[in-house]
Amino acid sequence: MEGENHISERDDVVIRFSGDSGDGMQMTGKLFTDTAALMGNGISTFPDFPAEIRAPQGTVSGVSGFQVHIGDHPVSTPGDYCDVLVAMNPAALRANARWLKPGATIICDGDTFNDRSVERAGFRTFDPVTEMNLQDYNVVFPHMTSMTCEAVATVGLDPKAASKCKNMFALGICFCIYNRPLDHAVDFIRRKFAKKPAVAEANVLALKGGYNYASNTHAFANTYVVRPAPLPAGLYRSISGNQATAWGLMAASEKSGPPLFLRLVSDHAGYGYSRGIGQAEGSERQDASGRGRDIGHLHGHRSRICRQFRRDDDFRTGPVA
Repeated sequence: MEGENHISERDDVVIRFSGDSGDGMQMTGKLFTDTAALMGNGISTFPDFPAEIRAPQGTVSGVSGFQVHIGDHPVSTPGDYCDVLVAMNPAALRANARWLKPGATIICDGDTFNDRSVERAGFRTFDPVTEMNLQDYNVVFPHMTSMTCEAVATVGLDPKAASKCKNMFALGICFCIYNRPLDHAVDFIRRKFAKKPAVAEANVLALKGGYNYASNTHAFANTYVVRPAPLPAGLYRSISGNQATAWGLMAASEKSGPPLFLRLVSDHAGYGYSRGIGQAEGSERQDASGRGRDIGHLHGHRSRICRQFRRDDDFRTGPVA
């Protein structure tokens, strides 16, 4: 039957949220990730920060992104190519189109695709879809900014503040496409903006507005389900690149002598350590302030790092029904 929505089951999917720095892509990706974790999926994420700290708005160098890979099995990588790309402006589309799987869905904020923004993003023509040969993809241009402002009109925010909720509108679309519940995101928003009830209500309305848009438009003919993974009772580890690097150094130090970890630290005189410290166990070394630094002191730092990583700070959820 024409227009009927079909639900398909997928082993795994990769979604990439992308937009200008300040569009809230990191929070959007985190909320989608947390919701997937609560549903028992295997997850792996990759936050992608802008190449420049203060890049001009609407340029490729200022694009911020967050990629999340969810599956019905343990997931070990954030994925190479994405099934869905959410591009909040032309620069985000230009920066991330190369990471699309064949036949992927592209969701763009149609309100940001004007002549000026397309030119600023570096396109040679004013038709990005044709210029990048995206005709074989499912490209959808919902006017997210204007629809967000309409959805939150009852709250009474000024247009600029209202438009900042468009990342929640985009999240609502993805929640609908992948049959995700809104409960966790709504609870997070209300807690985050507890001191600004109008802002909290606007974000919740935008989230529901995006969900309703995806439910009622024929632009998304299919929605998808990713089953829970056979993981131990909802135990997840949140780890950053810095933590992973520290873990790698500590693992390497177990098999090297003098310990690689200590030798690397000793090379940084600015931290009060001198070269060769791993060769004179128990001997004192003086830093610029006159404080002694010895092997025991370094081992103390290493032990504290180990204890920190053993803290009970994992993302825990209850048993998945």
